[in-house]
Amino acid sequence: MAGRVESIHLTAEHGGEPFAVETAVAVAGKGLEGDRYFQDEQPPLNQLTLIESEAIDSVAEADPSLALAPGESRRQVTTSGVDLNALVGKEFSVGEVRCRGVELCEPCSHLEKHTGRAGIMRAMVHRAGLNAEILAGGTISVGDEVQPAPA
Repeated sequence: MAGRVESIHLTAEHGGEPFAVETAVAVAGKGLEGDRYFQDEQPPLNQLTLIESEAIDSVAEADPSLALAPGESRRQVTTSGVDLNALVGKEFSVGEVRCRGVELCEPCSHLEKHTGRAGIMRAMVHRAGLNAEILAGGTISVGDEVQPAPA
């Protein structure tokens, strides 16, 4: 079953504020153009980060003080309808971009610092998203399908 890209957020510099875009250009081995991690020969786990909107909603339902606004998770692509944890070690597509899940993108103290929400790090463990390698670049747009590769 295919998921969907709900939003895309980039951060121009380390520690900067995320900003929403409708479309981003993904470059294999580098990341998303205009993002803080975009550079030559980027390690696979820093090329693309994704998070499920359902995980963000679940945390907010359990504790409204931990609600995150779009982009506040500091992940680049927010999805719906796809189990990102299941994509670790597997290939998948985001729109026309082919990716491989590298590892879970666990939360860190950086998230608590930027959001000012004590407890968000603990609440997001194992549901803070996915680090992915960009295998074949292209454009990612809000509304694109997120589809696991055929088995």
